[in-house]
Amino acid sequence: MPLEEHAPARVPDLIFPRQTLVSLLVFAVCWEALSHLAPYLGIPPFAIPSLLRIAKSVADITPLDVAVTLARVIGALIVSFVLGVAAAMAMYRSQTLDDYLYPMIRILMAVPVVSWILFAVLWFPGVEFRIGFVLVVVCGPVFLVDSLDAMRSVPRELRHMMQSFRPTTLQYFIKLMLPAIVPSIFTSWKVNISLAIRVVTIAELVGAVTGIGHQLSVAQELFSVSDVFAWTLVLVVLLFLLEAIVARVEKRVLRWRP
Repeated sequence: MPLEEHAPARVPDLIFPRQTLVSLLVFAVCWEALSHLAPYLGIPPFAIPSLLRIAKSVADITPLDVAVTLARVIGALIVSFVLGVAAAMAMYRSQTLDDYLYPMIRILMAVPVVSWILFAVLWFPGVEFRIGFVLVVVCGPVFLVDSLDAMRSVPRELRHMMQSFRPTTLQYFIKLMLPAIVPSIFTSWKVNISLAIRVVTIAELVGAVTGIGHQLSVAQELFSVSDVFAWTLVLVVLLFLLEAIVARVEKRVLRWRP
């Protein structure tokens, strides 16, 4: 009888591992206990709100602000991806362009996010353009560097073999480079999703009248820790949701991988 018939059935993976659920439960219990002990420890009651109060803040969340922030993140990531990959292809084909442009890209990546936000406020009048500029200038170089490094890592033998067929530039990238850099592209998306979620929150604090960052600013002015906690939970959920979508697409596209 084949050995495969005696193999144990695979148990479907949980969305959240058991250890994660236990950790979250322990944290929730400790937080609730600390919220009741806060007055006895000399901590203001509003500083550590109870889970019930946080739940009420979550119920009061406006879907419009969530949708606005999500649209800004997705739109900026798409623009960053297109510009980053296109620039990487141009730099790969032109060594002169690579020599002059790559140092500037590294300098852009070294500039702090706060500095980009201040530049955007001083340079551009529109709030949406400011936020989009900050997101693209922060996320775009990540797509560029990862794509360019992936192209450079393609074995020389494969490149010479492809060039022996005398392909056009478009055929060269579609047939050889694009399949080679797909794993790196998915990695860049995962990194940039987390980066964009953090950056858009900071960018929305400056001048925006909608979005999660604006609501966090309002909660800070009102000293509402429960609202801050609620909006932070929304950001975490958005991050996990977007990462899950990318992981699902990655699993489908790269199903040939073990």
